[in-house]
Amino acid sequence: MKKKYLFCLTASLIIIFLAVQCNEALAQKLKSGPQDLSFFSNVDETDQPYAVYIPKNFDESKKYPLVVFLHGAMSNHRLGLRRAFGQGNIQGTDFIKPGNIPVQNDLEVTRFFPELKDVDYIVAAPYARGTAGYQGIPEQDVYDMLADLKNRFSIDEDRVYLTGLSMGGGGTIWLGLTRPDIWAAIAPCCPAPPESASELSGNALNLPVHLFVGDKDFLYQTVQDWKKRFTGNSALLDYVEYPGIGHNSWEYAYKDGFIFDWFGQFKRDLYPERVKFNSPLYKYNKAYWVKLDKLTSGTLASIDAKFVAKNSLDISTNALDAFTLTLAGHPSFNPSSKTDIKIDGKAFSLKTPDIISFSKENGNWVNRKYTPGLNSKKQGAEGPMSAAIAGNHIYVYGTIGNPTPEELQKRHDQAAMAANWSADRGMMGRIMVFPRVISDKEIRQSDYETSNLILFGTRETNSIIEKFADKLPVQLNADAYDYCLAYVFPMNNHYILVNSGLVWWTPVKPKEGEQNKIMKMSFMNPAIDGLASLKDFILFRETPDNIISQGSFDDNWAIPVSESEKMKSTGVVKIK
Repeated sequence: MKKKYLFCLTASLIIIFLAVQCNEALAQKLKSGPQDLSFFSNVDETDQPYAVYIPKNFDESKKYPLVVFLHGAMSNHRLGLRRAFGQGNIQGTDFIKPGNIPVQNDLEVTRFFPELKDVDYIVAAPYARGTAGYQGIPEQDVYDMLADLKNRFSIDEDRVYLTGLSMGGGGTIWLGLTRPDIWAAIAPCCPAPPESASELSGNALNLPVHLFVGDKDFLYQTVQDWKKRFTGNSALLDYVEYPGIGHNSWEYAYKDGFIFDWFGQFKRDLYPERVKFNSPLYKYNKAYWVKLDKLTSGTLASIDAKFVAKNSLDISTNALDAFTLTLAGHPSFNPSSKTDIKIDGKAFSLKTPDIISFSKENGNWVNRKYTPGLNSKKQGAEGPMSAAIAGNHIYVYGTIGNPTPEELQKRHDQAAMAANWSADRGMMGRIMVFPRVISDKEIRQSDYETSNLILFGTRETNSIIEKFADKLPVQLNADAYDYCLAYVFPMNNHYILVNSGLVWWTPVKPKEGEQNKIMKMSFMNPAIDGLASLKDFILFRETPDNIISQGSFDDNWAIPVSESEKMKSTGVVKIK
């Protein structure tokens, strides 16, 4: 009986083994070369595309380096992947007929992938919602794509590189400086970074950087400014300037697959001897073995931490009230020995664990971990207003107060205008963000659990504002038609953005003689673009150039006294 049992067990195991081998042999494999993939985005419950190149002789058992390419404005992921290999818009006669314009446009080159140079890298280019920059939702798309790639392939996380051109070059700088320990090196080409990136250049201390620009580029001076910022602030700075070339320097920067050879020199060092890190937000609070635990959201906090000897650190800070060091694995740290740490001149000698925290008490550093209060600003609850539209969000108009059909339609249209992210669908192409627009009657419990709410109206016109009225810090009187009150506030582990009265994107009245002044080019509609410059709250009358009060809530989400007095003086707001 025992022999029969063992025979049956052995036979079963053999059958299972053969079935597994058969399934592996028959399992669908991704082909080598360029192709399209997608990931599911929780931002708006959509599949988001990206282009990926898989090496010719791909080996599943091998870890591969990864190059992430960020496309420019009015471009896309498929063209982006081509450009990473130096194959963008082709002018060769093989692709044209006599008499035709001898250049492919972006639409034509998007339709197919050419034969690409065989490189031993996985290369990926996200669509990132189109021409939407690389902050907020598009920024999250890059990291969602990165997570998807790590699920599909064996990625060498010490050899992950970032590059891009124009808008994507700016995104390269932004993503590289806000999370420098993700990347082994960055290579911005003719970059157009957001202004807020300029104060973060020191974060490149352990990042090799390669800048490219043409000397006839309209962004030439911008790149020169960044060259100066990176000089002395990056692990290595390579710079190439192309004489007589305008904004198309990418045609030369990526030629013949140059970028792969340049990236191949570098590996990420998770344990550098020195970490310099600046950030004004809890959202970006970590680099290498340093984490910022308490700062004033919206104010640049900085730390400069370096090993001066084995188990000996010298640390200087500015506008920082708490931080944590995670030293396990660092070659200059021995957990069995005492560690000497000097912080802003104050000395500590500690028998340290792998993780050690410091915080300020009455202005003095102490060896104690900071724990945020229940209502304190923290990661995911710090503002500013643009944070409310940086993830899953819903635009909600009110239906209460017995509105006429015309008034109800007006309320709907106001919310719908804010939800349409595109500035000019003809010129720029549509920005592919698809938030919902619903009435206050249509909110479901799951919406409170998953989404930020952009609420239009007052407690008299929107039942959701009325629902939370007792918890909200400020309210605009229902009859204050010529005022705008807008603010962000944390609620149920998400954000509420309240817009009462005039909309926050009310245009400024042109001054006399400026009626024909050319406005700056914007890729997004005024509602979305306008949030980028706002802090936590704003109150203005008639137009945004007549501001009564604006700024940031304090650490406990209260309006500073000086600003609340300005609001009260109008007689049109109630402050909790």
